[in-house]
Amino acid sequence: MTQFENPDDLQLKTLLETTKTIALVGASPKPERPSNGVMKFLLGRGYHVIPVNPGQAGNKIHGQTVVAQLSDITEPVDMVDIFRNSDDAAGVVDDAIAIGAKSVWMQLGVINPDAAAKAQKHGLIAVMDRCPAIEIPRIF
Repeated sequence: MTQFENPDDLQLKTLLETTKTIALVGASPKPERPSNGVMKFLLGRGYHVIPVNPGQAGNKIHGQTVVAQLSDITEPVDMVDIFRNSDDAAGVVDDAIAIGAKSVWMQLGVINPDAAAKAQKHGLIAVMDRCPAIEIPRIF
């Protein structure tokens, strides 16, 4: 297993302060889904959130148009927030690298140290098994 350490609080604070656009992979229109609540939270904090879900492409979640995949996004992405299972996270990290994202954030329970290490090797900041909706109030 690859050695991986999450950023410390100061690094997380800087990351969250410099992030403007977030691609949320695995966004769900269902209010009971964690991705839906986190997306609403991030929008409420002033982030520009682009929902990514191939089954919902063209629909809207919290007023934002859903795209099928990261490569469909036509603007720079600061962070890719991953609401997929741990195995699927590797492919999302590859896509995040391909679109030039600055960071990847794997949600609570999404644990893939190899994918996180690969993101870091390609110059991205990687966060694993954390939730920005928990970290933002804690850090700020």
